[in-house]
Amino acid sequence: MANPLYTQNRMNLMKPAEMPTQLLDWYDQHRRVLPWRALPGEEADPYRVWLSEIMLQQTTVATVKNRFETFMRRWPTVSDLAAASLDDVLTEWAGLGYYARARNLHKCAIAISNELGGRFPNSTEALKDLPGIGDYTSAAITAIAFDQRATVVDGNVERVIARLHRIQEPLPRSKKNIKKFAAAMTPARRAGDYAQAVMDLGATICTPRKPMCGNCPWSNACEARSVGDQELYPVKAPKKKRPTRRASIYWIERQADEGAEVWMRRRPEKGLLGGMMEFPSSEWLEATPEGPSGDGWQPLNGQIIHVFTHFRLELDVFQRTDGVTAGLDGKWVAVRRLGDIALPTLMKKVSDLVLQDRQSR
Repeated sequence: MANPLYTQNRMNLMKPAEMPTQLLDWYDQHRRVLPWRALPGEEADPYRVWLSEIMLQQTTVATVKNRFETFMRRWPTVSDLAAASLDDVLTEWAGLGYYARARNLHKCAIAISNELGGRFPNSTEALKDLPGIGDYTSAAITAIAFDQRATVVDGNVERVIARLHRIQEPLPRSKKNIKKFAAAMTPARRAGDYAQAVMDLGATICTPRKPMCGNCPWSNACEARSVGDQELYPVKAPKKKRPTRRASIYWIERQADEGAEVWMRRRPEKGLLGGMMEFPSSEWLEATPEGPSGDGWQPLNGQIIHVFTHFRLELDVFQRTDGVTAGLDGKWVAVRRLGDIALPTLMKKVSDLVLQDRQSR
């Protein structure tokens, strides 16, 4: 088994001091054009860098592109974003998931606007004092926005480094070693371009399946390629089985002067879907729910299935149209305005099922 760390022979072959230059030469010819990325010769905008990095967490570039441009049109500066209401930010965020990111985005914008005069700090430690900015995001902003040496390690970088050094230890335990290797290779010159270059290499060449090693500027230095087992890296620990939780969810409707209204409530600020609007439901438990008690409830055909990071959720939908809320906390919301509020994807699935059921009658 190959040593997961450098071997002396491979170190000599790699010539680490030359590798950043090789990668930057490749990047100058093949860099991706992205709406948040400064063009060659342009100065990076810390606001655009920060916003894109928050949006890209656990979300694909393809999904973020259009959403980023919408955000920028609506809130072109960090002060504009700080002045927005949280509900507007959450509504614009809908569909990107992980809504804690949007809440922290808004808090961070307020902190930068009110406490820092609208200017982003240019050090990783100062950035990490801001809401929603951790090790990765602070390093990315420091390198990309301020061109200062910082080690940026996302999923693409992990894959590149794990293959380059053929690291046998599985993720997430290998993260520490991967970051050490990445730090050793990070240059002081063109730090921002280098960070983006490694990410581009992983996204376009060193892909999870069928990597295009013949086009890689580091192919001759790659231990995994020398053995021919590139796709085995990074090694990942076996996934734990995702448990299933179940619940009953309630669509309670009434007729008002301006049309139909549905009863909704806001989830607690902390926790899953924090601060988002939802239709009331029973607790999300692994046991099968019994459904609502009392007269007037009508079960809908079909079941809502939604997969979160750590569990799968199955919802049985029950509706009533007499406006009886049975003491549930919440407020009435016009059905025609559901598209105007911050509605998470799970709740959109519920409203879609109700509307489809009516159309099928």
